[in-house]
Amino acid sequence: MSTVLLAVPLGFAIGAVLGMLGAGGSVLAVPALVYLLDQPVTAATAASLAVVSANAAVGAGVNWRRGSVDVRLAAAFSATGLAGALAGSALSRLVSGEAVLFLLALLMISSAAVLWRRPEPRPGAGRREGAGRAVQIALTGLAVGVLTGFFGVGGGFVIVPALVLLIGLPLRLAVGTSLLIIAAVSFTGFLGHLGAGSIDWAVTAAFGLGGVAGALTGSALATRVPTRALGRAFAVMLVLLAAFLMVKNAGALAG
Repeated sequence: MSTVLLAVPLGFAIGAVLGMLGAGGSVLAVPALVYLLDQPVTAATAASLAVVSANAAVGAGVNWRRGSVDVRLAAAFSATGLAGALAGSALSRLVSGEAVLFLLALLMISSAAVLWRRPEPRPGAGRREGAGRAVQIALTGLAVGVLTGFFGVGGGFVIVPALVLLIGLPLRLAVGTSLLIIAAVSFTGFLGHLGAGSIDWAVTAAFGLGGVAGALTGSALATRVPTRALGRAFAVMLVLLAAFLMVKNAGALAG
């Protein structure tokens, strides 16, 4: 029972970060489920995807009402992302839980670097049209899908910069669109993980309810807080957590 109760504030914190930044928060879900809520890595990955999908869907809904979601672009991005999520889910079953967590630490460092440098759009920067734009969307969507399925993360730290720098979206629109993509791709990854391990549905539900509340709160605060400063503070925390995961799971390298 205490584990279920602890899941609510943890989910809230992760959902709030995802709602405010559109990126980064989901990488905390698997470590939180494993080390604070005592879930096996395979079950934690599946639960993370379910929770991240719900959180992102709530945040996307809030942004859609504000007119900050490009639905057509999200659909195009997700087309290859769904296939990538299923492939990533299958690949994750081929490696140990320790290896997944060690590699997740490396992903956290990459995420921290992106959040620290948080790109500001320039008019026309990186914008392509026609076939070049379609290829960029397809390849980025595929890469995000694989990351999502393998690690149980949303991939917003890749999606947001891609939408800003490669596609040319304004940052606020990129964040809202990113959340819709994360919701679709994460849910597909969750379906791919369903048969891989037992899921503690009580913990997952509590984590998810807290996350939904956090996502609503974070989305409401997104226009009122300095997201650049928040992103940099979160980036520092990600690096510290990544260092912990690398030390804790260094044995994966020996295997």
